[in-house]
Amino acid sequence: MSSHREAPGTAQDPVADNTDLYAFVSPDKPNTVTLIANFIPSEYPPGGPNFYEFGDDVLYQIHIDNRGDNGDEITFQFRFSTQVTAETFLYNVGPISSLTDPNWVRRQTYSVTMVRNGTSHVLGSGLPCPPVNIGPRSTPNYGALANAAVNDLGNGMQVFAGQRDEAFFVDLGSIFDLGDLRPFQNLHLIPTPAAEGINGLGGFNVHSIALQLPKTMLTRDGSNPTDATKPASVIGVWASASRRRSTIRDAGGKIEGSGPWVQVSRLGNPLVNEVLIPMDEKDLWNSVGPTDDAQFVKYYAHPELATLLPILYPGVFPNLKGLGASRADLEAILLTGIPSGIVPGFQNFTGAAPGDMLRLNMAIPPTAKPNRLGVVGGDLAGFPNGRRLPDDVTTIELRAIAGLTYPLVQPSYTPDGAASAIQDGSVSGQDVDTPYPGTFPYMGTPHAGYSTDPPHRS
Repeated sequence: MSSHREAPGTAQDPVADNTDLYAFVSPDKPNTVTLIANFIPSEYPPGGPNFYEFGDDVLYQIHIDNRGDNGDEITFQFRFSTQVTAETFLYNVGPISSLTDPNWVRRQTYSVTMVRNGTSHVLGSGLPCPPVNIGPRSTPNYGALANAAVNDLGNGMQVFAGQRDEAFFVDLGSIFDLGDLRPFQNLHLIPTPAAEGINGLGGFNVHSIALQLPKTMLTRDGSNPTDATKPASVIGVWASASRRRSTIRDAGGKIEGSGPWVQVSRLGNPLVNEVLIPMDEKDLWNSVGPTDDAQFVKYYAHPELATLLPILYPGVFPNLKGLGASRADLEAILLTGIPSGIVPGFQNFTGAAPGDMLRLNMAIPPTAKPNRLGVVGGDLAGFPNGRRLPDDVTTIELRAIAGLTYPLVQPSYTPDGAASAIQDGSVSGQDVDTPYPGTFPYMGTPHAGYSTDPPHRS
């Protein structure tokens, strides 16, 4: 849901679909920042013989704004290349014991290029992806294969690209069933008995591109950010996927692209295109960048879901029902960053011009015991200060839309009690399917295809 099947175009093009974006100060290397862009939603693990992989015909990018202009002063570009080494219908013809094992028939490599203020520099090429996690016979020591695919780019940079466990958790089936918000679905206009939530993405995988970068590489002046009050400590981050303008299919089944790159997907803050942007403008939103987001401000300022909640839950949100003012709180959280003086000790403001990006104040150190509610829960190192893997962004954003954060800009407003009771029904004490490793790339080991029925969390 964070960006899973969020628009008509990407629903038909999952290889180019940004599913989630994360940006956080690395917990074990606090002088670095980790950026993770996920693609290809809801990968069913036993997806052979043509297992999931990055698209050779897609340009994947991670963009960084360090001047507060909603433009990308730094861009990291990723291009993939697939090689088939044997004439067989199989992905592998025996156990895969290393990234160069001849038993592995279909493999991918990639290049990383950094574009800084218009100047390109290739950081690495021919870098190996790991295979997907097939099962105990084909990938008996998957952890070692994945670790071998962590590539050192020099100058304190690391990169990884490959399959990982789906870290995002959400009660996907509930929330799109006319806004059912467990655990108080019994108060819905069409009530159902109380029941535990289900992580609709539990047991599935994604493909991740992860970068770990020194903070000094990301600041506008090359300094190490230590003062959280300074604008230079804040960066904006978003990811995108692009395809060639023209596609040519010949009679032999060969497909070739030509012409300039055209953006077909992008992602900054989670849930925006799903929940805020109307259906007939979702593909348009995906095609432009943060510098063009002024045309969408009205959807942040007057979110449709905030109007629907009092209707779907009669009598539960009376104060929200009477809130007709523009939602300056949501505009700050999602489009400009939060200025100094709103939340004590915190700011991630990048300027008044609206642009949808994750905004990370790199001077705020990681928290030893993260609070899943991030800034709303008093943890300044969490969402919307960037986004960490365990941050419960669904709960945070639903509570914000329900009016919990409106007192930040209008202290006289009293949120409805239900606004602080909303909790993503998939949580139920379980954060993720597999544990987060304590080191880069931090996302959990992907589920093996041998387990044919992904275990949904409940």
